[in-house]
Amino acid sequence: MAAYRAALGVRSQLPDSCPRPLPPVARARLYLVGRRHGARALLAGGAALRQPRPARAARGGAASRSRGRPVRAAPGARGLLHPRAAHPMRQPRLVALSEPALALLGLGAPPAREAEAEAALFFSGNALLPGAEPAAHCYCGHQFGQFAGQLGDGAAMYLGEVCTAAGERWELQLKGAGPTPFSRQADGRKVLRSSIREFLCSEAMFHLGVPTTRAGACVTSESTVVRDVFYDGNPKYEQCTVVLRIASTFIRFGSFEIFKSADEHTGRAGPSVGRNDIRVQLLDYVISSFYPEIQAAHASDRVQRNAAFFREVTRRTAWMVAEWQCVGFCHGVLNTDNMSILGLTIDYGPFGFLDRYDPDHVCNASDNTGRYAYSKQPEVCKWNLQKLAEALQPELPLELGEAILAEEFDAEFQRHYMQKMRRKLGLVQLELEEDRALVSKLLETMHLTGADFTNTFFLLSSFPVELESPGLAEFLARLMEQCASLEELRLAFRPQMDPRQLSMMLMLAQSNPQLFALMGTRAGIARELERVEQQSRLEQLSMAELQSRNQGHWADWLQAYRARLDKDLEGAGDAAAWQAERVRVMHANNPKYVLRNYIAQNAIEAAERGDFSEVRRVLKLLENPYHCEAGAATDPEATEADGADGRQRSYSSKPPLWAAELCVT
Repeated sequence: MAAYRAALGVRSQLPDSCPRPLPPVARARLYLVGRRHGARALLAGGAALRQPRPARAARGGAASRSRGRPVRAAPGARGLLHPRAAHPMRQPRLVALSEPALALLGLGAPPAREAEAEAALFFSGNALLPGAEPAAHCYCGHQFGQFAGQLGDGAAMYLGEVCTAAGERWELQLKGAGPTPFSRQADGRKVLRSSIREFLCSEAMFHLGVPTTRAGACVTSESTVVRDVFYDGNPKYEQCTVVLRIASTFIRFGSFEIFKSADEHTGRAGPSVGRNDIRVQLLDYVISSFYPEIQAAHASDRVQRNAAFFREVTRRTAWMVAEWQCVGFCHGVLNTDNMSILGLTIDYGPFGFLDRYDPDHVCNASDNTGRYAYSKQPEVCKWNLQKLAEALQPELPLELGEAILAEEFDAEFQRHYMQKMRRKLGLVQLELEEDRALVSKLLETMHLTGADFTNTFFLLSSFPVELESPGLAEFLARLMEQCASLEELRLAFRPQMDPRQLSMMLMLAQSNPQLFALMGTRAGIARELERVEQQSRLEQLSMAELQSRNQGHWADWLQAYRARLDKDLEGAGDAAAWQAERVRVMHANNPKYVLRNYIAQNAIEAAERGDFSEVRRVLKLLENPYHCEAGAATDPEATEADGADGRQRSYSSKPPLWAAELCVT
């Protein structure tokens, strides 16, 4: 501990309970180095910041180890982690901290303003925690279905690993801390808007109960970089910002693709072709460190051990994506390099939560073909697992990996998806085969009526079970409020292409179908034609007709729902106890708040003006996304601080119309 304090300039003779006042800087530094349950627990009391075992699995001369200048990867780099230097930012300032995430490391909230400055210093990368050895992770990936070759951490600085006294291990990573050997001519920086989104969503997903990496801090600065946000020729300066990311490991499917030989479609190969010795070492490290029960059960049979490992990764991935589907989360860039080997949600980029339910919703404006649409996420995750199975050869025979994938993924996804959906619908007594049809019909009804995904599920907990309940009309009226208005639908189905351009593309499809197919625009043209047809139908529809149609759809489904609830009630001995349990379970599984794009945008715009209070307010809101029981604390600041339309709006209400105009790439 004395050496740690000395490294930070805090005199070693000062005890934690200092008998005389310390200068402000010294008091601040005690936040990280002098708290009884802070750094002492990490670095002295049975924990250590250290590199994982495979950190130097590299062929000689893989990368420069200079610590005083930018680090470059030498041609033919073969390693998994490459040392890199930190690149300080000017005047780092703390945007927000996540106390629950930092508690994983034994840290609480900074005790004073001076401590916030110290947190900004360390969590920006301007100063390094003692024991940290900055490095960047080398990996490959299939991006939008095509093998892209070597990728790697182009903007993330790996610091090391914290092992707690409880036996937990947490990797620390700074995202946006400057160029790495894998930045590929880029600057390695992230900006305020993208960093706030990642910071907030990492924590939001955890509190929703979805497996995820964590975010401990968000730090911005006076340093700037130029970004063309919409790739439309209008670049602007944006503030450099860093997110402290925390996870058991950031190893991903793409980590195992560095051994891939030349791809038959793209011709690209991984940087470590033929290095099965590194693959073996990486497998040994991952399984022994993160799947110790598998290592113990199959210590004498490597093939069976690796098969058990792949089976568990398959199950965890299926479980994760089932959770996504049940909270309406869209990842946006489900490439193999964005798939965690632990089944965690990782790398938050152009993500989004469903507002109006649309199974074909694409949250990433750059995904022109809709490959990563909401409804396709389970299929894509399975495809990515297939690529992982291929990457594990010869340590796991491909036929064995494919058999495991076929046996496990669909079954595990459906099992967990239906288990979660039953809880969302309050079906607490019986599991019936007919439940699949009930869920399918619910989603179809939501799609037909443009119902808000989150709010509709949340509202169902107040559905009056009694057949002649006087509250039924009020419930139906509230449900109609969650359906899309004519104005919303017309905005949603507004054509995106100029009519003349669409006409030319249709002519090309007829006159030269081969060329049209090569252009890869068939799916986009089909969606545009659907928008044109929908727009035409909506122009002929009145609001009264829309409401009448919506009421008919919902009346049909609610009748089937009540019949299913009656069957559930029959299996319960006490009707009052059953009703109480049903409501409790629904409140615990249907969030009131999710990180909708417009909520994040409000926080971003305030932060860009120098006001970080909205980021912190939204963070606190997302830490308690589920229903507050009677007598519990009220929702913290659960309204939009300054709505774009000038009205106060609850963050649990449907999003404003302007939210539909937000574009994330």
